[in-house]
Amino acid sequence: MPMFVDTSPPGQCIFCRLVAGDIPAARVHEDELTIAFMDIGQVNPGHVLVATRRHAATFFDITPEEAAAVAQTAQEVARAVRDTFDPPGLTLFQANGREGDQTVFHFHMHVVPRHANDGIALTWPRKEPAADVLQGYAQRLRAAMSAT
Repeated sequence: MPMFVDTSPPGQCIFCRLVAGDIPAARVHEDELTIAFMDIGQVNPGHVLVATRRHAATFFDITPEEAAAVAQTAQEVARAVRDTFDPPGLTLFQANGREGDQTVFHFHMHVVPRHANDGIALTWPRKEPAADVLQGYAQRLRAAMSAT
């Protein structure tokens, strides 16, 4: 992960300035709700960020329409990355909050072409709780979802 963390106020963050055209970017795609541009910290050639045009810090702050638009743009970009760079794999990555490893607090998703031994490690310790514990988690989530 990059060490840079942008904690600028809304409207002044690096992505808001990019959307406004105040700073340069290698733009890949733009529409009413999203913008896609090359990540300046390229992990592999074709590493693209897909962001909301409107400032929203995290996934919890975007609208359902923006979520759908980001997913659609990310899929279009992923297809273009596949067709252009022919990577053997692809990772979509989206982080929320400091503890979630978010470094720019403007909602965005990484589209990262992947190659063997490219230095990216997406690993975590498996806890493997018992089936009844998983059922309990699922029940709590169903209850929370039906309350909204």
